[in-house]
Amino acid sequence: MTEVAKMLEKIEGDNVKFIRLQFSDIQGQIKNVAIPVKQAEKALTDGISFDGSSIEGFARIEESDMVLKPDMDTYALLPWRPKEARVARFICDVYLPNGKPFEGDPRYVLKKTLAEAAEMGFSFNTGPECEFFLFKMVNGEPSIEFKDHGGYFDLAPTDLAEDVRRDIVLALTDMGFDVEASHHEVAESQHEIDFKYGDALKTADNVVTFRFVTKTIALMNGLHATFMAKPVYGINGNGMHVNCSLFKEGENAFFDPEAPLQLSDTSMHFIAGVLNHSKSITRVANPTVNSYKRLVPGYEAPVYIAWSASNRTALVRVPAPRGKSTRIELRSPDPTCNPYLTFAAILAAGIEGIKKEMQPPAGAAKNIFAMSEDERTKSHIETLPCDLITANKHFIEDELICKALGPHIVEGMNNIAKLEWDSFRTAVHPWEVEQYLARY
Repeated sequence: MTEVAKMLEKIEGDNVKFIRLQFSDIQGQIKNVAIPVKQAEKALTDGISFDGSSIEGFARIEESDMVLKPDMDTYALLPWRPKEARVARFICDVYLPNGKPFEGDPRYVLKKTLAEAAEMGFSFNTGPECEFFLFKMVNGEPSIEFKDHGGYFDLAPTDLAEDVRRDIVLALTDMGFDVEASHHEVAESQHEIDFKYGDALKTADNVVTFRFVTKTIALMNGLHATFMAKPVYGINGNGMHVNCSLFKEGENAFFDPEAPLQLSDTSMHFIAGVLNHSKSITRVANPTVNSYKRLVPGYEAPVYIAWSASNRTALVRVPAPRGKSTRIELRSPDPTCNPYLTFAAILAAGIEGIKKEMQPPAGAAKNIFAMSEDERTKSHIETLPCDLITANKHFIEDELICKALGPHIVEGMNNIAKLEWDSFRTAVHPWEVEQYLARY
């Protein structure tokens, strides 16, 4: 029996009536084409055509015909849909009508970068830690009113959203996630769910699925889930720390029991590459105007370009576990990012570090937040870009990252950044009215 025949048999056995063919746009927003189950065989063999000109950054109208081809490994039932008329989903790759992969498909960009690492004998694993807020809906619209007033690792009755978080975890588990932990985060109404690390393509798929599931389950409970980086002034924002490791021939390439800190030369080169390209990675990993309201000192978000084996104020941290668990943690990304592009940018930077045998600066032992500007200057610790347009400038000037993402993605991201920045720059903010209206 062919793979397609087996999948069609499984779809029939699961009593599926509709199938969602999901994919991501450049900004990481999940899109889908819904088809009745009778179209399943066509989807799994020839693919399903759609109009790419209606998707942000995908294609101009004269070259808009595109094809969705499901990745059969991503098949999952949507557990909140009725059992008598099941709905399933596939995550799809985007192709051109001539059968070539579409270079503006973020999933293809990550696959291409993973293939480059594979040529060097490496597989790339990631473990993202996604934070989000659960806010009340007011008159049917999202608000920033807290659902609960819990704190870090609090339990009910303080954590009133515990049941909603549990429902999210159960739905994710039903869809095949291996959830490692879920807990209340530092800020009021803020939560975190961590799922097991794995191949970067699978974990990127998991991030977009996680955001989709979280928003859906929250809405079903009368709440609004947001992954916005900094929805409320004065409290912590949402981060998406990304744990990264390379494996070679089944062994963790970052671990060397004989090396200082038991960190291999490969890990040091990888860290150096990531730090070297961190300003341009920021445009990818922190893609909105609002992202830079989180990247300020004092709220646990890292802004200083340094690494440390323990110090959480550094941009890159090496958590304590060693052996197969040896990894680095990039702490700057936020969950509004496109995970496919973010993981591709991190990997491309790390690979260059390995190829060029780059060496990182000395690890930061002190609390960098507590250092004076003069101390940071003497220690050669630079800062990440402080706004979107500055990050975008670093991005479009970085040949390596632009090559990894490809000209189509780069052009789209550049256009999006300029439009968003101009819209933000010319808007009249309530702060301005409060400061100047009465005075002048």
